[in-house]
Amino acid sequence: MKPIEAAQSIITSQFPNCDVALLGGSVARGEATKTSDLDIVIVDQSLTSCYRESFYSNGWPVEVFVHNFETYKTFFKMDCDRGRPSLPQLVSEGIALKGEKEIVERLKKEANDLLHKGPAKWSEETIKQKRYFITDTLDDFIGATKREEELFIANLLADLVHEYVLRVNGKWLGSSKWFIRVLRRYDEQYANKFVAAFDYFYKTGEKNELIHFIEKTLEQYGGRVFEGFSIGK
Repeated sequence: MKPIEAAQSIITSQFPNCDVALLGGSVARGEATKTSDLDIVIVDQSLTSCYRESFYSNGWPVEVFVHNFETYKTFFKMDCDRGRPSLPQLVSEGIALKGEKEIVERLKKEANDLLHKGPAKWSEETIKQKRYFITDTLDDFIGATKREEELFIANLLADLVHEYVLRVNGKWLGSSKWFIRVLRRYDEQYANKFVAAFDYFYKTGEKNELIHFIEKTLEQYGGRVFEGFSIGK
């Protein structure tokens, strides 16, 4: 069964009284793969609470995100506060399968406004603290002598640098396959260097290229942080 047809069948059978139903995710973007699922956002004013559920239907793995007209706002805020606007993105890109045009447009406008606004700006204290954490982790990486330790320190460095570069520049974060997508969306050239540095280390075990890449990144934002750094003093 085709994705929109399958999603419509689910809505008709399981959420017949909902006010809005949107099909988002990779299917809505035209990027579906053989492992893609159906991401469906349901808004139903009669519900007293929200929930998320996963199941199989019509040959598809399905994830439904079920809200009322208050809870979706709470999750919009929670997602934006953590820098990963998952629900706003689903609503923004979602294909409307049910709902009055005016209501759907209002939901999409709210989501789009949040996405375009970007995450909250970090304070100078937070920026310095995050740079310290990168510095400290980089030193651990430089000093590590066991391959098993180097692997997972490198993983942490990837997360820290990804978060820092994007948030300092007012951009949303991404995880899993979106980790590199959002970095490319911000700066294609930097993302290529990021991938090349980590890929070379993982393939060869040689650390110098990755160390140099991270040190150059730190230099762009004021350099290493250690001397005089404190928290809570």
